[in-house]
Amino acid sequence: MPIFSRRVRATAIVASLAAATLLTGCTGVVQESVERGVGDAVEDATGGRVELSGELPADFPASVPIIDGSIELAGGAAGAGGWVVVLSSEAGDPLGDARAQVEGAGFREDPSMEQATAAGSVYTDGELLVILAGEGGTVTYTVTPAP
Repeated sequence: MPIFSRRVRATAIVASLAAATLLTGCTGVVQESVERGVGDAVEDATGGRVELSGELPADFPASVPIIDGSIELAGGAAGAGGWVVVLSSEAGDPLGDARAQVEGAGFREDPSMEQATAAGSVYTDGELLVILAGEGGTVTYTVTPAP
């Protein structure tokens, strides 16, 4: 399977399982089991080491600004595979704020990638792709190396 397809599949798995975790309100042992399953699925899809936590991964790209909020789930597949961050914010328009910050950091919206992800807006700086999606007070950042 091409590397980009593995990355897309891995980020889709993490995003969907993260959303399911957040929507079901899993706690304790159940949440740990779900997170372990997400990690295993992403590791299988990417072949990389996976870390999932409620903190921004240490190797998350500094060039991608993250809005203020509570990180509900964050993970990365050994840096090269990409990262997913799901956060909740009390801001009036958290998705709009995220878009403004990403654009302010020099990323430009890439309409050629809209067909690849109907779930959000795609931005690039030539080195990274940033997919922003959100609903209500939740924003999901999916960041991968640009193809």
